[in-house]
Amino acid sequence: MQSNREISALLRLIDDPDAEVYDTVANRLINYGREIIPNLEQLWEVTEDEDVQERLELLIHRVHFEDLQEDFVTWSNASHPELLRGAILVARFQFPELNVPAILTQFDQLRRNVWLELNNYLTPMEQVNVFNSILYNFFKLQGHELTERDPKYFFINQVLEGKQGNSYTIGILYLALCEMLDIPIFAVDVPRQFIFAYIDSLHNIFDPGELGNPQIHFFIDPISGMVYTQKDVDSYLNKLSATERDTYFAPILNKRIIYKMMEELALCYRYRKEDQKAEEIQQLMRLIAE
Repeated sequence: MQSNREISALLRLIDDPDAEVYDTVANRLINYGREIIPNLEQLWEVTEDEDVQERLELLIHRVHFEDLQEDFVTWSNASHPELLRGAILVARFQFPELNVPAILTQFDQLRRNVWLELNNYLTPMEQVNVFNSILYNFFKLQGHELTERDPKYFFINQVLEGKQGNSYTIGILYLALCEMLDIPIFAVDVPRQFIFAYIDSLHNIFDPGELGNPQIHFFIDPISGMVYTQKDVDSYLNKLSATERDTYFAPILNKRIIYKMMEELALCYRYRKEDQKAEEIQQLMRLIAE
C-alpha cells in the first residue's frame, strides 16, 4: 500500500517543470524496475500533453534498457553463454516486449527438421547440404549484405518471421543448430567476413590456445550456404595482404560473435544518424567486453 501511494505521488510529479525535481522523480520510478512499466503506460494513454508523453516514453525506455543491461551481464558471465540467447538479447534492444518462447519454439522446429534428415553416415559436405536444404530451400532464408545497413536484419525475431537476415542473424541460427546437433561447424575470424569452417579436429573449443592445428574441410558463407575451399580463402587473404593466418582459422567464441554483431549494428545506426541508439548498443558492447 505504501508503495502504491508513493508511485501515485511520483507520477503526479512527472510534468514538474523543475529539471532537478523531474530527475529525482524519474530515478525513483526507474528504481522500481519493470513493475513500474504498466503504470507509466497507463498514464501515457490518458495524457494529452505531448511533452509529458515524451517523458513517459523516455522513462519506459530507460527501465527496459536497465533491465536489458542486467540480463546482458548475466548472459556474459555464464560459463558458456548460449549464442541464440545472446541474439535474443540484442533483439530485445529494439523489441523490449519480445515473445521469447515463440522464438525458441520456431528455432526448435528448425532443429527438428534438420535432425530428421541427419544420420551418422553422412559426409561433412552431405551434412552441410542438409542444413542448406532446410534453411535456404525449405525455410527460404534470404541473406542480405551488411552494406545494406538495415537494422531489421540484425534482429533474430524479424529473421524468423520475415525469412530475411544478414550474415550474423542467419549465421547465429546456423551455428546454434550445429551446436545442438553436434556438427563441428564454427565461426572463424577471417578479416572483413563472417564465415564458418567445418573443423575435423577440435581439441578444446572453449580455449582456442589449446587448439593445435585443427583440420578444416571447407568454409561456409551463412548468407547463402555457399561452400569455399581453403584455396579460395587463401586467395582472399592474399588480396588483403593478410599475414596472421594462424589467428584467422581459430574458432571464435559466442561472446565475440555477439560483440561483432553489435559492432555492425552500431555502425548501421551511425549510418542512419540514429546516434543515441548507436551509443546504447556500444554501452551493451562494453558490458560484454568487461
